[in-house]
This record gives sequence, C-alpha cells and structure tokens, in this order.
Amino acid sequence: MANDIISYHATLATSDREICERLQATITSGLPEATSKIWHGHPVWFLDGNPVVGYDRLKASVRLLFWSGQSFDEPGLRSEGTFKAAEARYTAADQIDEQDLRRWLAKARDIQWDYKNIVKRRGVLERLK
Repeated sequence: MANDIISYHATLATSDREICERLQATITSGLPEATSKIWHGHPVWFLDGNPVVGYDRLKASVRLLFWSGQSFDEPGLRSEGTFKAAEARYTAADQIDEQDLRRWLAKARDIQWDYKNIVKRRGVLERLK
C-alpha cells in the first residue's frame, strides 16, 4: 500500500479507518494491476492512468466511488454526479459485502469511461474497451 494512503488512514477515527482499510485491502487484491495514490485528497486506484475506484470520508459515512459505476447496472450502487460515477456508502466495516465489492471491481476493470481525457475532450466522456 502506498505510504500516502497509510497516512490518510492514520488521520481517521477508528471505525472509519476499519472501513477504509477493508476497502483498500479488497480493492488492492481485486485490481492488482492498478496503481494507487492520494488524488484530490483521497485514495484512488487507476488503470492506465484512468481513475476507476476510490473512497473518501464524508460527514456521516465513508463513500466508495466507481468513476464508471453507473454503467455497471448494479442495484447496490447509486448514481453520483453528472457523469458516469456511482457510489456506495458505509458507516461500519461489516456493511461491506465482499462479494458485491469484488464483482464491482471486476466491472471497473472491464467497463471504463475515459476520465483521463475528459478535460481535453471538453467534458465529453467516451467509453473505453
């Protein structure tokens, strides 16, 4: 795990740290080819420079975000924002369904929208793969 993600976890309350460490472990094992770093203040995993999954601490929960998640057609993910992102929120580590998360990670690898070039394309997303 990247040192900056370890440092991010160290700033969290115990219950939030448990959620984030469980998410991190599952994401890392589910997407071993991905690179991770703190991006815009939060842990994010990238495939070929394209952000695919990350999480952040919100006021009342930890949000797991899939940049292309609206295309996954998964009932456990809710639309987020005006692009293709979808999220799940957790207030306790035992709320994380490992089977769902692993399925979502597989879809994150196979279903991607090109966020890496969104600025170059002036806000227009194109589907990859």
